[in-house]
Amino acid sequence: MLNNWVVAPTCLPAVLRRCHTCASGRFRANGKFRVNANHKRIDAWLLVLCAACGDTAKLTVFERMNVRSVRPELLDRMHDNDPSLAAELLQDPVLRRRNRIALDWDGAWRLDTGGSDHLDDEVIDVSVRFAARIPVRPVRLIAEGFGLPRAEVERLIGEGKLVSAVKLSGKLSGDFTFMLKR
Repeated sequence: MLNNWVVAPTCLPAVLRRCHTCASGRFRANGKFRVNANHKRIDAWLLVLCAACGDTAKLTVFERMNVRSVRPELLDRMHDNDPSLAAELLQDPVLRRRNRIALDWDGAWRLDTGGSDHLDDEVIDVSVRFAARIPVRPVRLIAEGFGLPRAEVERLIGEGKLVSAVKLSGKLSGDFTFMLKR
């Protein structure tokens, strides 16, 4: 029987960027946007607040674009300060590269295992699905899902009792499956 686990975000991740006021390295996104139009050109920014001093920084979404080239529903979502749009934009690698930021997902996600009734089975097949591109170590997910220490999960991998088609070391942000043999 295949068990489905889901890694889901609980809030927006922290934005890692240097603050110009206090030199802190963490910002929090609150889903607010600033849109500015000048004749036929439009600029849009995602606003983030410094975790230490509260200073506001702007992450460029687009700048000096022709107003007609921006989808009206996108502008409506920005004017409504849609937090789901902020989450989508923070996931965009182009926006992260343009603004020279990284994301810190610590404490911003949870693992839904669907219950613990599968823990007594001899062979357990698990499919892990990511609701967002959250980079997490598979060893950490497996340890949390089964209530084991990470060292025990590493030992099971070494003994060949925990197998997967993907490499279980390092970080993953895409769906994968694994099998645990007891």
